[in-house]
Amino acid sequence: MLEADVAIIGGGPGGYVCGIRSAQLGLKTVVIEADKLGGECLNYGCIPSKSLITVSKLVDKVKEAESFGLKATGVSVDFAQLQKWKSEVVSKLVSGVEGLLRGYHATVVFGMAEVVSKDRLEVATSQGKEDVSFKNLVIATGTRTSALPGLEFDGDLVVSSKEGLELKGAPSRLVIVGGGAIGLEFASMFQKLGSHVTVVEIMDQLLPGSDPEVVRVVQRRLEARGAKVHLKSKVVRIVKKGSEAEVEVETPGGRTTIAADKVLVSVGRKPRTEKLNLAALGVQTDPRGYVITNERMETNVPGIFAIGDVRGPPLLAHKASKEGIVAAECIAGLPSAADWKVVPEAVFCDPEVASAGLSEAKAIEAGYKVKRSRFQFAALGRALAAGEPEGFVKVIANEEGGLVLGVQIVGPEASNLISEVALAIEMGATVEDIAMTIHPHPTLPEAIMEASESAAGHPVHQLRT
Repeated sequence: MLEADVAIIGGGPGGYVCGIRSAQLGLKTVVIEADKLGGECLNYGCIPSKSLITVSKLVDKVKEAESFGLKATGVSVDFAQLQKWKSEVVSKLVSGVEGLLRGYHATVVFGMAEVVSKDRLEVATSQGKEDVSFKNLVIATGTRTSALPGLEFDGDLVVSSKEGLELKGAPSRLVIVGGGAIGLEFASMFQKLGSHVTVVEIMDQLLPGSDPEVVRVVQRRLEARGAKVHLKSKVVRIVKKGSEAEVEVETPGGRTTIAADKVLVSVGRKPRTEKLNLAALGVQTDPRGYVITNERMETNVPGIFAIGDVRGPPLLAHKASKEGIVAAECIAGLPSAADWKVVPEAVFCDPEVASAGLSEAKAIEAGYKVKRSRFQFAALGRALAAGEPEGFVKVIANEEGGLVLGVQIVGPEASNLISEVALAIEMGATVEDIAMTIHPHPTLPEAIMEASESAAGHPVHQLRT
């Protein structure tokens, strides 16, 4: 029997980071992973999707390059080589994770774990059963893709995001069910790779819950490139006819049928809690099955912790990693807790969307007297020079004192720009603090400075409103 101070079920962005930190702190650590280290994000989500998105953006840029004076002909995508390159990127990172865990002397066990008591679990490995006794347990099992009745995945015509990343070519006609972050990333990516895309979203806007002004920029971009977007609509039936499908959609204007070569369903996720025996252990979950914890990541059962997506939204890898560090430090007796103010988010659609802190609506709902300001990328030298003028930076501040409450960005490199804003909010910065910070020229982060100057009442490169 393996003995551990901390046993971690799940080797994804939460679990493996928790394992590294636990081992660094001198805890005898065992990480159990049912599939591959790195979890869904590294193997079937964040990294492979961004690899493909990077190539799709490059292809698109080359096709548009004639307006810059660059003439290129015969541009095509070798999907076999593209998938090979993507797999190499993933493999390199997975090997790095395993090397770090072993380098810090954490034990890695591959297999399916079942919790049998509050201090013991069994792992079904390829060699048989492995028993692990533990003093502390960290649940880091994440989530899995949800399917809709009548839209079950068949791995051929109806696919999940995981299978969508393994396609051997861009489908001529792609219907995406679900206009959330994953759906829009696939829509933008495959559109650039040559697919005619249709997005079906049951809510009244894409990226439900996001700032409507931000979302409108993304939708306009999709539609300008030929995509069809059906809002307040739902797929009622899929009829498979050989190598294609007929997708029946109920829209506000009536029922319509859309022909598709592939249907990608991305309508949410649900927690992986099978074989954890949470009820028997007395671990509390919410109505949707997510594990409930306190700010130390500990459940209502002493010694049992949960981190990452299995705790519930927002389902973000970077949030899971920070929670993994908190759990490890708390188990080691350090005064750690999830005391961050913001968790930034990014969507890698076209143009990119990123946010940190409160939206305008949430700030008003929270009782703040809000001052909002925007700066368009169309007025920014670096954005124009890069041929990416769409979008804006929107700063939400408290009118009294100018405290930065939140920032939303839609435009080039939004995912890279948002970290400056997250730091500003964590540090309690005001719009004057950002405005007074000299930003190098010409760069995209200047848009954050310019929007902050407007919020502070002294805009430079736009008229005062």
